[in-house]
Amino acid sequence: MNDRSSAKTQVQGKSARVRSTLKGRQVDPKAREEVRALLRGDPRRRDLLIEYLHRIQDRHGHLSAAHLVALADEMKLAMTEVYEVATFYHHFDVVKEGDAAPPVITVRVCDSIACEVAGAGELLKKLPGILGKDVRVLHAPCIGRCETAPAAVIGQNPLPYATADKISALVKAKAVKHPRTGDAAHPHPDIVSPGHIDYAAYRAKGGYALAKSCIEGEKKREDVIAVMESSGLRGLGGAGFPTGRKWKSVAAEPAPRLCAINIDEGEPGTFKDRFYLERDPHRFIEGALIAAWAVGIDEIYVYLRDEYHGCRAILEKELAALQADPPCKLPPIHLRRGAGAYICGEESAMIESIEGKRGMPRLRPPYVAQVGLFDRPTLEHNMETLHWVREILERGADWFSSHGRNGRKGLRSFSVSGRVKKPGVHLAPAGITVKELIAEYCDGMLDGHAFYAYLPGGASGGILPATMGDIPLDFDTLNQYGCFIGSAAIVIFSDRDRATTAARNLTKFFSEESCGQCTPCRVGTAKTLKLIEKSKWDQPLLRELSQAMMDASICGLGQAAPNPVLSVMKYFPNEIT
Repeated sequence: MNDRSSAKTQVQGKSARVRSTLKGRQVDPKAREEVRALLRGDPRRRDLLIEYLHRIQDRHGHLSAAHLVALADEMKLAMTEVYEVATFYHHFDVVKEGDAAPPVITVRVCDSIACEVAGAGELLKKLPGILGKDVRVLHAPCIGRCETAPAAVIGQNPLPYATADKISALVKAKAVKHPRTGDAAHPHPDIVSPGHIDYAAYRAKGGYALAKSCIEGEKKREDVIAVMESSGLRGLGGAGFPTGRKWKSVAAEPAPRLCAINIDEGEPGTFKDRFYLERDPHRFIEGALIAAWAVGIDEIYVYLRDEYHGCRAILEKELAALQADPPCKLPPIHLRRGAGAYICGEESAMIESIEGKRGMPRLRPPYVAQVGLFDRPTLEHNMETLHWVREILERGADWFSSHGRNGRKGLRSFSVSGRVKKPGVHLAPAGITVKELIAEYCDGMLDGHAFYAYLPGGASGGILPATMGDIPLDFDTLNQYGCFIGSAAIVIFSDRDRATTAARNLTKFFSEESCGQCTPCRVGTAKTLKLIEKSKWDQPLLRELSQAMMDASICGLGQAAPNPVLSVMKYFPNEIT
């Protein structure tokens, strides 16, 4: 042994000890086998990390330290990479080593704005005492069932018009089985649906004939894109970017190109995508195929929020039917599952999530049309935008643009909830006013309630008083009032509600859903919530804080989060003095 080697074996005159085990956490053999059984022969790619975390939690009810270590080893990832993703999303229950697993049954009660108005707060107070310690009761952000408020989820089963008695009865019955294990403790999704048009029925009514004619060369790409441009269809996820122009811009980027379809509608008050998915899922799929052909897309990724278990069951079944008997050549279509994070409704955060990462919005430029999913040019669309493609191309651009009121053009799917007799998704002309919407489509206000205020665009769209109920509801019509229509989520308040209470609920939502990446949003939403919890608001400080958030936040969450507070100060000053 030379002098240098000898020196390595000595530490302050003592012989160095050789480790009997490898450094770091060791993989438990049983956990390794359980993980391998769940992953089967599927590829161990990083972008499938969230999918595999779901498989483990679906089977075992939580994510144990042993399973996370085994998954990291199996996927050749650092433990920190797996852990940071697992702890980012609300729906993953990460159990630290030595801690007890969560109760077998979890009840989540939505306490976002429509459900709070319907009494979710009282329900949350009652349930722990009724259900006992063996059932976990959690408050949940919007679950996309605002028209049936208050809504809850038992395991994976949505429960409309939830009451303590209904929840208690379902928990005790444990009547519905888990989809994979058959264990009654993990209920299978209860598809609350009037029944959907399946693949055979859709084909029988002419479905996919248009996509087939496009893909087989009977139509020209430039002609189809021109019709979409002429129709005036804009992105219906909230941003409102012209659809035809988006197709042109992505098609101009170098191949290969990808498509990412955003069905992560987490905006409180929004449920239109779920409504259409539960009834006519192939319509948006055909729209996606046409868009993919027109733009030159190689693969399609569908990102569906985890709250929509029933919709996922429908899509899995219908995509399998389509692929088993395709009407024409299909691009690969991948269905990806969210994990409970409102921020993933932002297009770049959704792309990060599809790639198996935390849903952190990207700095822009570059935009996703240039550098998107897997660093490729990406056509990102809301589901409802694609839902309209077939009908517009079949009926013509003039058909779609012929609808509208007050100088506006097109149709809008309004998700209406709150104090009206007939909440739900109402297809109405663009430019309709909220007063007209309530009277003509919602059968008026609830008995004994007077129209007081409304959200014209979900949680982030601001709050307006009933006296401003004659403003046309459409893109760009609300901007001058400090509001916007977004995804057309309309929440109606009556004289039994208060705008300040609504602002607190909405700000709490934004504070809890901030991804934490940027200080203006992370700190600003939390600070705003503390300030507005007081009976008298420090308005100068709130305005200064709001401006900082709007100017410096990375994405739309932080930029729009001040809107409810700013609206209250502007339009409801008597409530905060």
